[in-house]
Amino acid sequence: MAGNTFGKLFKLTTFGESHGEAIGGIIDGCPAGVELDFEAIQTELDRRKPGQSKITTQRKESDTVQFLSGIFEGKTTGTPIGFIIPNSDARSKDYDHLKDVYRPSHADYTYDKKYGHRDYRGGGRSSARETATRVLAGAIAQQVLASQKISINAYVSQVGSDRCEKHYSKLDFDNTFSNIVRCPDDETATRFIEQIEQIRNEGDTVGGVVTCVIENTPVGLGDPVFDKLHADLGKAMLSINAVKGFEYGSGFEAVTMRGSQNNDIFENNEGEIKTKSNNSGGIQGGISNGEDIYFNVAFKPVATLMSNQQSVDKKGASAEVEGKGRHDPCVVPRAVPIVRAMAAIVILDAFLMTKTTEV
Repeated sequence: MAGNTFGKLFKLTTFGESHGEAIGGIIDGCPAGVELDFEAIQTELDRRKPGQSKITTQRKESDTVQFLSGIFEGKTTGTPIGFIIPNSDARSKDYDHLKDVYRPSHADYTYDKKYGHRDYRGGGRSSARETATRVLAGAIAQQVLASQKISINAYVSQVGSDRCEKHYSKLDFDNTFSNIVRCPDDETATRFIEQIEQIRNEGDTVGGVVTCVIENTPVGLGDPVFDKLHADLGKAMLSINAVKGFEYGSGFEAVTMRGSQNNDIFENNEGEIKTKSNNSGGIQGGISNGEDIYFNVAFKPVATLMSNQQSVDKKGASAEVEGKGRHDPCVVPRAVPIVRAMAAIVILDAFLMTKTTEV
């Protein structure tokens, strides 16, 4: 299986399955001498881990990271950072009934046909359990970026058809993790939680949107052809489990606008070139322009329902998928730190690439 490495200079390679002994990874290209805040790293992992609230899966994992290399006396050494996150509450027997049956809208069928063999215990390598390794790498990347005053925030902006109508500039990101749905607007958060609870009680699931905002990005990240910054961000987000869409800046709404409405007019703001609007989402020609980078990531409803679904088995015979197990009724609350992490990995990688090309 290929495709287990992401990044060019700051690279993450991950390994492990949902019900294996552990998941883990190797981070290569992290600058030396970075003093790590291990408590902050664990906090990010805790924000993604299962079993943290009534609206998430009740699988219990501490997600406590064990670093194996690349760190000495609390600082990065510049060598590969190896780490593992043990699995302790897998309950593989819960998946015995899926051994020969393909779950609707999961990777079961495609995985089996491509590789001729699959780990049916929780989806194996295709499980979102793998994203914990991304959050770990992203947490380290965020600490490196913080030294450059670059900040990355993400929050739940939509659940089902219900949206947070406030622009991100009107929100206090410090409130994002004050509630279990990870929306910084309290009134909207209450509605989101009520909707998720109702849908969960019905044995169904619902999707949503995570909005990400990257502030204080310098001008010049990204390259204008195949390595456009928004293309790298798009690949990063679309590589996350359950993601169905990515849009940055004015996104799909731009098709309803005229050029005179969508163009970002330049102006001299106290000696600094800025734009009056930011429909470009902080990226023009694939290169960051110094404005806020903001984008939306759409997540589908969780494919596993708590009600039975019709399907087929390996031989093509009709079969019924039993609705049982421990699953999220909505993934977006736990997806917030994942989106944030993948954004950090992309931005740090682009930042390091820019440094290598400076004359």
